[in-house]
Amino acid sequence: MLKRRDFVLLGGMAALGMPLALRGGCGGGKRGAMMNIEPFKPYVPQSMIDDLHERLARARFPDSLPGTGWSYGADSNYLRELRDHWLHRFDWRKCEQEMERFHHFRLVLPEIRIHFIHERGEGPRSFPLVLTHGWPGSFLEFSRIIPMLTHPSHFGGDPNESFDVVVPSLPGYGFSDRPTQPGMDTFRNAELWCKLMEALGYSRFGAQGGDIGAGVTTVLGLKYAKSVAGIHLNYIPGSYAPHVEGEPSPSERRFLASVDSWEAAHGAYSHVQQNEPDTLAMALNDSPMGLAAWIITKFREWSDCGGDLSRRFTMDELLANVSLYWFTETIASSCRRSTTEVEPR
Repeated sequence: MLKRRDFVLLGGMAALGMPLALRGGCGGGKRGAMMNIEPFKPYVPQSMIDDLHERLARARFPDSLPGTGWSYGADSNYLRELRDHWLHRFDWRKCEQEMERFHHFRLVLPEIRIHFIHERGEGPRSFPLVLTHGWPGSFLEFSRIIPMLTHPSHFGGDPNESFDVVVPSLPGYGFSDRPTQPGMDTFRNAELWCKLMEALGYSRFGAQGGDIGAGVTTVLGLKYAKSVAGIHLNYIPGSYAPHVEGEPSPSERRFLASVDSWEAAHGAYSHVQQNEPDTLAMALNDSPMGLAAWIITKFREWSDCGGDLSRRFTMDELLANVSLYWFTETIASSCRRSTTEVEPR
């Protein structure tokens, strides 16, 4: 579990070798006429739920070769079981009730509204921490860890090690607005996160992220270290590969070869999403089973489930995330900016 001292030890971006001259604070932002925070209630109209059920009932499944399982992508047999669960047993209203355990808000800016969760820690000096998800995830992936960070005493920890936790939804994801113009990259996201934390009254905070969230978190440490005490990443953005003097060692060559091998076998999704996201989204935004196949395949490939999704996720957990993408119609906007790279500016 993260502790406040971890961010002191991380020391901003020093561990990543970022040039200190680029460091600054969020600066300039004030909570006022141009920036407002409003309460938000997660809710989906019943008409949307009924429409989803009608589409699921009419789902057409492609043919598949016997015994191939996941070899050619999504396993048709698994998806049939998933569809039956989604249609007959999954309860979105229960998901909404689970979401309401937390306090939801939206940061209202002239150009966009950002959804976020804000939970205060139990300790007298809880340290503020912003957690950023990636693709194809959402704010839901932090549901289990938020109570551990805000109330460590409930899990055998020290209440003096608690955090004030802020979990935003990336623009174009979940309950955040979809961007209406190009340019919503990791640098713009980091700027928005600074505005959000300032609006909440935090002049200094820690940041954590993975996947796209790692890119946003990296930029926070790179550009705003006067405000960011330190960062924690569970993914290193690819454009920051370690610098090695001279020829790579045999182990380094093996690692680089494994990266190339993975990209060849599993990187097609990224190429499509970066180059033709709207073409892909035309299908995924119209077919709930297509959307589920695209997203859940990534959960199987990228998690430590050993090829068995049930080892790490319940169907309800998987479908809550897919349903969030479905109801908010954010697969197009999420695919348009699904790259995890951080390009220098």
